[in-house]
Amino acid sequence: MLMDELSVKIKIADREYPMKVNRKEEEKVRAAGKLINEKIKYYKDQFGIDDKQDLLAMVAFDCLVDKMAEEVSLQEIDQTVVEKVNQLNQLISQAL
Repeated sequence: MLMDELSVKIKIADREYPMKVNRKEEEKVRAAGKLINEKIKYYKDQFGIDDKQDLLAMVAFDCLVDKMAEEVSLQEIDQTVVEKVNQLNQLISQAL
């Protein structure tokens, strides 16, 4: 094991998963595990689902939808930045 790696156990849906993580990523990994468990609890409470596989599938789907929405948002931001840079380039060209 490298010096900047830690062995941690992350509990998801009442099952522990041992993993090696970069020391700098430990907090993020633990937060991700906590968020997954919170989403599992939400779906269990909201819909009365007890099957772990169904709950995990719903959480995975939810996470992917969120990620796709963020990607669209980032693309829109990128497009806006490109447009602003082009406008600035035009202004600079006109000034010269």
